[in-house]
Amino acid sequence: MATPLNNLLYFFDRPAQPIFRPRGGDSNTIFDVPANYYIDRYKPIASQLQTRGPNTNIIPVKEITVPDISVAASLDKRALFSVFNPFHREAANNLINVLMNIGSLEDFQSALVYIQPRVNPYLFIYCLSVAVIHRNDTRNFRLPSHACSFPELYVDGAVLAEVRASGTLVSNGSRTAIEIPRDFTASDLDVEHRLAYFREDIGINLHHWHWHLVYPTEGPLNIVNKDRRGELFYYMHQQILARYNIERFCNDLVRVGRFNSYRDPIPEGYFPKLDSIVASRVWPPRQANVALRDVYRELDQMICTVDDLERWRDRIYEVIHRGAYYRGNDLVPLSENDGIDVVGNMVESSIVSPNRVLYGNLHNQGHNMISYVHDPDGRFLESTGVMFENTTAMRDPVFYRWHNSIQDIFEAYKNTLTPYTAQQLSFDGITVTQADIIIENSRNNILQTFWQRSQLDLSRGLDFVPTGPVFATFVHLQHTPFSYRITVQNSGAQRVGTVRVFLGPKNDERGLPLRFREQRWLFIEMDRFTTTLRAGSNTIERRSIDSSVTAPFEQTFRSLDNAPLTGEESQNFNYCGCGWPDHMLVPRGTRDGYPCSLFVMISNYQDDRVENSSMDNGGGGCDNAVSFCGVRNSRYPDRRPMGFPFDRLPRAGAPTLNQFLTSNMRVQDVVIKFTDRIVNGPTVTNTQAGTTTQGGTNNRGGTNTQGTPQTQTRPTNNTSNQPNRGSQPQRRP
Repeated sequence: MATPLNNLLYFFDRPAQPIFRPRGGDSNTIFDVPANYYIDRYKPIASQLQTRGPNTNIIPVKEITVPDISVAASLDKRALFSVFNPFHREAANNLINVLMNIGSLEDFQSALVYIQPRVNPYLFIYCLSVAVIHRNDTRNFRLPSHACSFPELYVDGAVLAEVRASGTLVSNGSRTAIEIPRDFTASDLDVEHRLAYFREDIGINLHHWHWHLVYPTEGPLNIVNKDRRGELFYYMHQQILARYNIERFCNDLVRVGRFNSYRDPIPEGYFPKLDSIVASRVWPPRQANVALRDVYRELDQMICTVDDLERWRDRIYEVIHRGAYYRGNDLVPLSENDGIDVVGNMVESSIVSPNRVLYGNLHNQGHNMISYVHDPDGRFLESTGVMFENTTAMRDPVFYRWHNSIQDIFEAYKNTLTPYTAQQLSFDGITVTQADIIIENSRNNILQTFWQRSQLDLSRGLDFVPTGPVFATFVHLQHTPFSYRITVQNSGAQRVGTVRVFLGPKNDERGLPLRFREQRWLFIEMDRFTTTLRAGSNTIERRSIDSSVTAPFEQTFRSLDNAPLTGEESQNFNYCGCGWPDHMLVPRGTRDGYPCSLFVMISNYQDDRVENSSMDNGGGGCDNAVSFCGVRNSRYPDRRPMGFPFDRLPRAGAPTLNQFLTSNMRVQDVVIKFTDRIVNGPTVTNTQAGTTTQGGTNNRGGTNTQGTPQTQTRPTNNTSNQPNRGSQPQRRP
């Protein structure tokens, strides 16, 4: 039965197509648009626009007092949209506030029908997504994959031309899947192209888009001012850099360079090969060795200078070295508990920044200035580069160079903090005696990676194209499912611990052992969970699919055909959609086996526990990606600083990782062995789009060394009746 909640899916279907057009996979659904909702262009012919056949599903639309969207509507409908642009943020702020303040779900649907033809499609989907995530009456709604609505932001423009031709010329049942080429932005002559599988991965870019939906910079205060928001901005991007650097090591490349001198040329170029169907523009390239220049783009209401960036950066460094910042006219000390959060909110300017006038808009305007570097004054009428948008920014090598300079700011602050003492790191009576990675039918401590072919239906993001799925196949990194097996001795009474699992490289780009001071910033968080430790010996087992970092494959690529969920499992699907893609959990490795250190630590849950957290109170359904995405309507469920215990300089007398260890820690040598072959994933059964079958809910594709498919299923509820096997309280509201 159609309800306003179910009907929300239609607003994500062909988002640039007017709302009065038929919608849905069979195009037999229309909104009964009130006559005064039509824009002036269509009012004279309104009665002719909505064709109602005998099988048409008509959705009634209640007439309401229309909201004031004048600020949102002032953004050109054919413009590219970005929350980095101050004018665009103002438009988004207007529309998000409107959508959040509408009362009933029926009125919400009516307002969307009125708003959709009047605002920029990118802006509309962004603000609708933010509102759906944060409204109480839409929390059961499955937010579709952004790649389904705007495949142009994720897929080679040449592929979209083939998709349009297939959708127009070939009947639904005869359409074959279209292959997205693996090397469409550069050749091997460009050494940075070795990392294209990482930078251009659809799941990684979807993660970046979704994270910024959960943590917007504008909107109602209760949406923006989430617990430890600034710290999470720092940590999520620090982890991206760590992962990227490990991938570089695996591909015989040095660590990503910095962009500390804003006037130096940018060594890397990037040619994205992306088309903007909505804006009718091609995303322009950036030539190598081009330097930033002052941006004066009056039509885009974008004015920023290199001096601005340098001034804001220097003022933030002054805060760090002084140990205090100005909130208005008051000088406030940076405390050990929330200093990183304050600095994070300065670097990524938002409505919760302590002093936007003084500390500026460093991170966002840096993105803007890089995106305009090819035409800073608009004389050639060129649109922006991919650094302009959260959806596309991670494709460009300069994203990592820019964020490396941002990371320097955070590291400068962290280096002012007193190192952890051995006592702060210890858990009395707890000794981790063994930690292994287990893969069925394989030797322990050998992670296995390979290529996997998967499919994505692109038809619902193409306007004015006949209905029916048109699949594109793409190749991405994947790993064989594995488990952790951790042996722990508890010499005291039963207690609860937090298990923290990290993976880091052993050697630098020269093949020499990494110094611990450097290595600690290269450890990537693999998992974090709580467990009950009985007196005596305990064996903890935990599957990789249950990682607190990742979102399952089917949530990353959820389709527009998914109906709203029902029951307890539905309540946090949209937060669950936020998370690092599971298929990219393990770095690529090398054919000979890339050497890494598996680090396992068990800390005292009584020191980690957060009062009034949904993790503490039993949560409510989904348990993935809490490390990167936090918990809806709740405090971040870990009192420790993010990245603990590697977020501070090592204590005196512990210059190496082994000397840093306390009895509640364990390091195990592991290798990541990459096999250069392609395996069909669970969504690929043949090349005929009409007969492609989807893998079952919560199944993730994998393979063993013989190529036999394997799956792991992540349960909705991770609580176990056996407390020594990685059980943990519910962590999602």
